[in-house]
Amino acid sequence: MNEVKEETLSPKNYLSGVHPIWCPGCGHYFVLRALTQALAWLKIPNEQIGLMTGIGCSSRISAYVDAYGFHGVHGRALALGAGLKAARPDMHVIVAGGDGDGYSIGGNHFLHACRRNMDITYIVMDNEVYGMTKGQPSPTTEPDWQSKLAPEGTGIRRFNPLGIALASGASFIARGFAGDQKGVSKLIVEAIEHKGFSLVEIKSPCVTFRPEEKEWHKTMHKMNIEPTADVLEAAQKIHGNDGLDTGIFYQAELPVFQPDFTEEKSIVDFEKEFEV
Repeated sequence: MNEVKEETLSPKNYLSGVHPIWCPGCGHYFVLRALTQALAWLKIPNEQIGLMTGIGCSSRISAYVDAYGFHGVHGRALALGAGLKAARPDMHVIVAGGDGDGYSIGGNHFLHACRRNMDITYIVMDNEVYGMTKGQPSPTTEPDWQSKLAPEGTGIRRFNPLGIALASGASFIARGFAGDQKGVSKLIVEAIEHKGFSLVEIKSPCVTFRPEEKEWHKTMHKMNIEPTADVLEAAQKIHGNDGLDTGIFYQAELPVFQPDFTEEKSIVDFEKEFEV
């Protein structure tokens, strides 16, 4: 890992040197830049960062950041993040993935990560498609979107990540747009500084399988949402918009779950307690 003096930290100090292999023009490049900018602004030592990812285009980001990381199996990134935070509460745990990894196969982990409200930052790069599996519709794909894999669309209502997060107990809920790099970087900074489970959903265009998303920069509303700690007001903001608003929809101080592992136990004690 890079060893640098605190005063010289820059985004480059958080890049691993591994060259990203995302498609040219992919929104994930901008998310990577925003994340490294946020880490540099916060001046977090590289060795105090744990970046956990699952499977998918977005989950490759753990290889591109100079920090401790783990590229896990599909949908299990939040479980990995919870385990790391439980064992090492001193670490800044960041979990990253996509809409398929987080909301489909990882949906159950998502619900309970929100409910536990552990001090974890969850960055979801939502391009409304499975880019790694050749354009398969994801949970956030609109029901009438037509593709080679779903020529008539899915006919299924979209998953609402922000609404589900609010109902499940997350204490920080935000949405950004990859094309607004400064805005996304600011959201990540605030999410990391927040004590509790922080969801940062980032609309990140897939230029290969959803080229129409290149036009998102014309329709996304730039940081027009102000945070509230009122659940009903947050629900109105989340459910009363067209999915193009960005900003912090909800931020509240809620009890943070952190297991206490200060009492040392031997394997014999463990076996007796749990009758293994």
